[in-house]
Amino acid sequence: MRINVSSYISGSSPVHVCDARVKIVLLAAYSITLFFVRTWTGLAACALLFFVVAAVSRIPLRRYFALLVPVYVIVGFTILFNGFAFDVSQATASGAPAGLGNVSAGVLSDLPPIALVGSFGFVPAGFARGCFFALRIVLLVVASLVVTYTTTSTELTAALGDFLRPLRRLRLPVDDIATVFSLALRFIPVTAEEFGRVHDAQQARGAAFDDGPLWERLRAWQTVLIPLFVGLFRRADALATAMDARCYGAPEVARTSLADRRFAPRSVAVLAGGLAVCAALAALL
Repeated sequence: MRINVSSYISGSSPVHVCDARVKIVLLAAYSITLFFVRTWTGLAACALLFFVVAAVSRIPLRRYFALLVPVYVIVGFTILFNGFAFDVSQATASGAPAGLGNVSAGVLSDLPPIALVGSFGFVPAGFARGCFFALRIVLLVVASLVVTYTTTSTELTAALGDFLRPLRRLRLPVDDIATVFSLALRFIPVTAEEFGRVHDAQQARGAAFDDGPLWERLRAWQTVLIPLFVGLFRRADALATAMDARCYGAPEVARTSLADRRFAPRSVAVLAGGLAVCAALAALL
């Protein structure tokens, strides 16, 4: 049993070489833009923007959409609950809730609700809005995958440290926070690897994970979870010993960086252009 939790896909595309700080800021701006856009034209422009960036990253589109099975479930419920109503007499053809939910229903906005069984029926305008929300959710997830697929955990950790750097004036341990974040990311594949190894070992010893009643199968998983946590604590203890042996946390020692973290003019241009596009979409569409 093996779980693939590797997210970074190596490459040399312009998206890969872009500064991690720029990608994180643009991801935040793109996410905010998706919630400000309320027309199908604006949402289509946001989708086009994603496909352009995905094409530039040179990562196949199937890699973006193959891992979205849980998201598809949420999307399905979103469309279902918006498209059907238990009392169609209370639903209007084009009415929509105020606030961020007030989005365009498109060509279905003028169609009246259709009663199917009694008062239960189909609401075309609600169905259109459900599709709008569903597409917004999918774009949010795949946009985050662009960053995770093209950015290593080390780059993400360094970017987090740079974002937290102003907090040093408040005497917050910024470097320690960034290190903890880096270790947490590193332990995700380690945990998955350890889980697969223990599962295979217990299955080879005759553990019945798929046979018998539910309670027996749950008890069988105890033989995996207990050794898993013991092994993780051992790894954590070994890591703490290694960090202590390398004098991590020694007082009055300035932390240095191997890579140059200065903003390049190209990064500034990409950041300014991306923010301008997101602002234009949010304001106009």
